Amino acid sequence: MSPTVWVVDDDASIRWVLEKALGEAGMEVRAFESAAPVLRELPEGRPDLVISDVRMPGEDGFALLRRIRADHPGLPVLLTTAYSDMDAAVAAFEEGAFEYLPKPFNVAEAVSLARHAIAQAPAAGEEPAAEEKRPEILGEAPAMQQVFRIIGRLVSSEANVLITGESGTGKELVARALHRHSPRAGGPFVALNTAAVPAELLESELFGHERGAFTGAVERRLGRFEEAEGGTLFLDEIGDMPAELQTRLLRVLAEGEFQRVGGRQLLHADVRIIAATHQDLPALIADGGFREDLYHRLNVVPIHLPPLRERREDIPRLARHFLEEVAAELGLQPKQPDPETLSLLAAHTWPGNVRELENLCRRLTLMAPGATILPEDLPEPYREAPAETDTGGWQEALAEWVRGALGAGRDEVGDRVQAETERVLIREALAHTGGHRQRAAALLGWGRNTLTRKIRERGLSPEDDN
Repeated sequence: MSPTVWVVDDDASIRWVLEKALGEAGMEVRAFESAAPVLRELPEGRPDLVISDVRMPGEDGFALLRRIRADHPGLPVLLTTAYSDMDAAVAAFEEGAFEYLPKPFNVAEAVSLARHAIAQAPAAGEEPAAEEKRPEILGEAPAMQQVFRIIGRLVSSEANVLITGESGTGKELVARALHRHSPRAGGPFVALNTAAVPAELLESELFGHERGAFTGAVERRLGRFEEAEGGTLFLDEIGDMPAELQTRLLRVLAEGEFQRVGGRQLLHADVRIIAATHQDLPALIADGGFREDLYHRLNVVPIHLPPLRERREDIPRLARHFLEEVAAELGLQPKQPDPETLSLLAAHTWPGNVRELENLCRRLTLMAPGATILPEDLPEPYREAPAETDTGGWQEALAEWVRGALGAGRDEVGDRVQAETERVLIREALAHTGGHRQRAAALLGWGRNTLTRKIRERGLSPEDDN
């Protein structure tokens, strides 16, 4: 018998597209405009799969999902939505959805997911307590949707995670989200920026010290590992950690035990590690600046956050979100950006990434004279769209670097350039395709096996979603 799929969406065009695509794939499809008729008919004629929109009149997709999970726990549900934020993606996985598919979606991918959902039973999800809250992280760009999916898939995991990305991209926000949506959510979340602590004090910060361990140690002090017991320890800028502490951290991760500075008692470390860095750790490893064995201990699950300039479609929504958030914090009416203002913001290069945008919105809330933020209200650097970059600029920059490397007597310059170039190509192609290796390989003009081999050779481990 052909598998049966029920499609629930208030958008007639979506229903038509899915009916046609799934029908051509050999499935019997019934379409519904809302959740109510689905719930009425479920007791009598259960399908093999339900594909439901999230936002619909009446009961939404999450309410439908909860009812199905309660009354028909073996029935897989695939959620789709045009409103893409991290909370929605995580909630979909937490409540037991087989998959979360942001619109506009690739029809072939939807058919493939439908086949996978029918072929294998989904894990039962627990219903979280309903609560009204603002999204933790926003993003409709494919690379951000990939981040949300990874967080969603880790809701029942305590695996170590390595978050990479430029400064200001929101690495600590992602770390906090991973903690909040993990089995350790009831434990503490402790953060330490390893680059902000002097090297001679970092060991004590991590592991604590006994009284008299060194000059100025007038009493026993607990370190971050003890403070994070039963919870999560977030180590930001892990690439700046001194070599001797890398060795000690590796020992703690391998053996689960440590000693305070100046102490003899072995202490147990029941802590999940989430690390983050803006640096290229594989390049640091190649230069001898970071331990490869520690890298693999930390990099169990990698998450890469794209810079804001690579997710420009998210800038208008982020700007409105920050303006509303700052206004609520200050007890003011939120200011609205003019369309031309949003266009200028979307064209900016954002070297400070999301943090820079948030700070600008705070400044505009305080300083813009009217309720509408006009282009002339923007500080000077944001008032003009950047000129088109000369296509030869990157080549000249590369030539300058090569001249410097050759002049410094470095060996294997070509191999180094090729390795770094391929790392950039792979990261950017995967970010552009939301982690889809087949499409990324095609964009680069490689076969998928070539891409996979180069990912391994270059020390990269992006999430494979296929």
